[in-house]
Amino acid sequence: MSPDSSHPLRVLLLEDTPEDAELILRHLRQAGFEPDWQRVETEGDYVAALDPALDVILADFSLPSFNATRALALLRDRDIDVPLIVVSGSIGEDVAVNVLQHGAADYLLKDRLTRLGQAILRVIAERSLQRAKRQAEESLRQTVERTTFALQAAHVGIWEVDLATGAVRWSEMLETIHGMAPGTFGGTFQAFLDAIIPEDRQAVADVIAQATAAHIESNILYRIRWPDGSQHWVRGIGRTFYDDSGTPVRAAGIGIDVTERRQLEEQYRQSQKIEAVGQLAGSVAHDFNNLLTAILGYCELLIDTVDPESPHQDSLGEIRRAGESAASLTRQLLAFGRRQILEPRLLNLRDSVRRLEPMLRRLIGEDIAVAVRASDPVGLIRADAGQIEQVILNLALNARDAMPGGGHLTIEVADVNLDRAYVRRHAGTAEGSFVMLAVSDTGTGMDQATQARLFEPFFTTKPKGRGTGLGLSTVHGIVKQSEGTIWVYSEPGRGSTFKIYLPRAEEASGDPEHAEHLPAPNLGGSETVLVVEDEMGVRDLVRRVLERYGYRVLVTATPREALVIAGGESQPIELLLSDVVLPEMTGPALATEVRALQPGIRVLYMSGYTDSDIVHRGVLVEGTPFLQKPFTPQTLARKVREVLA
Repeated sequence: MSPDSSHPLRVLLLEDTPEDAELILRHLRQAGFEPDWQRVETEGDYVAALDPALDVILADFSLPSFNATRALALLRDRDIDVPLIVVSGSIGEDVAVNVLQHGAADYLLKDRLTRLGQAILRVIAERSLQRAKRQAEESLRQTVERTTFALQAAHVGIWEVDLATGAVRWSEMLETIHGMAPGTFGGTFQAFLDAIIPEDRQAVADVIAQATAAHIESNILYRIRWPDGSQHWVRGIGRTFYDDSGTPVRAAGIGIDVTERRQLEEQYRQSQKIEAVGQLAGSVAHDFNNLLTAILGYCELLIDTVDPESPHQDSLGEIRRAGESAASLTRQLLAFGRRQILEPRLLNLRDSVRRLEPMLRRLIGEDIAVAVRASDPVGLIRADAGQIEQVILNLALNARDAMPGGGHLTIEVADVNLDRAYVRRHAGTAEGSFVMLAVSDTGTGMDQATQARLFEPFFTTKPKGRGTGLGLSTVHGIVKQSEGTIWVYSEPGRGSTFKIYLPRAEEASGDPEHAEHLPAPNLGGSETVLVVEDEMGVRDLVRRVLERYGYRVLVTATPREALVIAGGESQPIELLLSDVVLPEMTGPALATEVRALQPGIRVLYMSGYTDSDIVHRGVLVEGTPFLQKPFTPQTLARKVREVLA
């Protein structure tokens, strides 16, 4: 290395003898340096002249007011990275060693300055290397800090295994993920396996062994249980490193808490499962309602025609009761499948609970304390009053059955705002303002397996003959059809809480909840009614009932035949009575074409369920007359008369 002629050598001379200073400068110039120098003698002048931009300090060991050892201490105190070379007239070996131990870069005797230039070049080079090393270390430190912060922010833990010794090292975050206090991990592979629930341990060990043998990355998923009893899922990804002979020597990887993701996936799978079962339940209920319409309808006709004193009246009454029970079950299936017809009104959920409270207290029994808590005021919701009362009743009775030895039932109504954090943890929810209905009990509680099937139709934990298993599935369907969400929080032995969130509605003038009903009209008539129904039993029943009430009835099974009839009739047809779901086209589509042939015709729809344009998300479009199957002959006649009137 040679002096850089393009830059002067910045030198601070700590020297009290001008002649010695000139000697040092002469040797510097002889070595090829162009010194830019300053000479100081006192400690004050020395401190004032200290500058990180200096290349070197050449200091006499002993000056009248202080010495080189003190000069080195002042450098350290100010954290100035400038090499100091001691240049002295006389210095013993012990003193030289001591000054080097205090941080001097070198020492030279004034009568032996021939290597002064080489010494300066060396210390400058060493300083450059030290600075580069410190910069690299600082850069590494910052990188480690950023990486550590990123891993902590992402809740990712890291681990490393020395396969020769079996020692395992975990980061604090990985210990936290496993519910451990920092520094408490056992530090062995067995300690890792012991942290996993017993059912998952062997599978994890097998996957790791297979990945190591195959020289591939391991990817494991396992469950752990925290000290508070909660279960968590952890995803582990690892890689093994081998020596030149192929022997595994080290392994490293990461662990991630994926509990929230697993819960969201499970919520989504459960909602998809319930949706599929709901579609099936709705279809079954639709077919049953067609059959029940015929059964109950003909039963009513027979009851009206058979002598009241006839022994057959009791049998017909049993048939009617059985049919009505079956109709109740199908209504529950429709509720689960979100296909029942609702009459939404503005409701105050607090008032609904208060109205039911006396009845609930009688039904639940004296061994269960009932508490109702409601905010005042509380926002309105738009829902079917009868269905909401069914939800409250079902949840309360379900809570009662979970407390056979008595307990506490709490019903709470309050306005809530669901934020982004809640929505992120609960699939299918949305941010916004809601009214919450919470029903809590201190009963037996439920495990995770039971909660996973809780809203399935016909699933029940009650003894045989103690329920149909449709109560909670009905609740789920009503809530979903009312555009709400329902969540359950439960642990075995710690009771359960059902929370329902229904969208808060804007207030409107009037009080739909207490609207007055018009008096029932006269049921008879002479108008012409075109009946379109593809189910023969229902079609024939409707014809017989309407003819019995005096109407002229035209019947057909298909929309195309209906259009032929409507176009060929010489006298007006006053009413189209059509099923919603028909072959060839829907009831609403048929009504559009019939109106073109029979201007002024009125329309009444009937169905066992509807997911068509008549009902948007299961809610009847305002002003559309609808007749829900199964119906009685009198209900049919009354509805026809209302529409025609």
